[in-house]
Amino acid sequence: MTTPTPPGWYSDPSGTAAQRWWDGQKWTEHTQGAKPLDWELSVDGAHNPARIAQQVQQGAGVVPTQRGGGSLFTEPVLVVNQKTKLIEVNNEYSVFDQQGRQLGTVVQVGQSTLKKVVRFLGSYDQFFTHKLEVRDNAGQVQLLLTRPAKVMKSRVIVQRGDGQQIGEIVQQNMIGKIRFALMYNGQQIGEIRAENWRAWNFSIVDHTGQEIARITKTWEGLLRTAFTTADNYVVQIHRPLQDPLLSMVVASALTVDTALKQDERGLG
Repeated sequence: MTTPTPPGWYSDPSGTAAQRWWDGQKWTEHTQGAKPLDWELSVDGAHNPARIAQQVQQGAGVVPTQRGGGSLFTEPVLVVNQKTKLIEVNNEYSVFDQQGRQLGTVVQVGQSTLKKVVRFLGSYDQFFTHKLEVRDNAGQVQLLLTRPAKVMKSRVIVQRGDGQQIGEIVQQNMIGKIRFALMYNGQQIGEIRAENWRAWNFSIVDHTGQEIARITKTWEGLLRTAFTTADNYVVQIHRPLQDPLLSMVVASALTVDTALKQDERGLG
């Protein structure tokens, strides 16, 4: 049973710049003031339950499902929203469930001053190693992800919070719709498949080719897209999974932009 969104003023779901009153059950005709920018939905990852619900249902076209266990590994829908920055030198994401409850964060760690300067000057991220921590709400590290410096193809090493390696995400091709293999003990247990050449939306399949999850990039608004580097997307996991596939799917979903598309970031 889901907890209803409490009454209050929220960004107008119809797309205007005003706020509209939610009475706890439905949107009313009452509006107030205009919020100047769509990206003002929040500066720290869009922590607005009504707006996140809109992102899931309208932005990604995901039908609300029964709530899961309340953790990064037990929710059927994950909403991954990047902290808004005019210039991105250190990636930070907030992760929510479909009702807007925060489940954790994804934080880039180990960034030296030199690396931050290079990121500011241009798109040279591919020549550096990148490390990410997936943390729960208590700040405990649940997953460690390392993308070694690359020249052509990306590879991401996936570890548990204690450093025990789970598997690797390995880029398969460079031309056309991008694909990444999910590897465990030298065996392929799944694959991430981009659905277009720009690699914004992804299908995640198991070793039989059956889709088990989907990643959909959501529209942040014209001004947010034009003047910031934030990326937001919704992850839908179609059925309960077991480890190691579960951890590999969550790792892929939470880092598809940060880890797998790192070399496309920046001003260059």
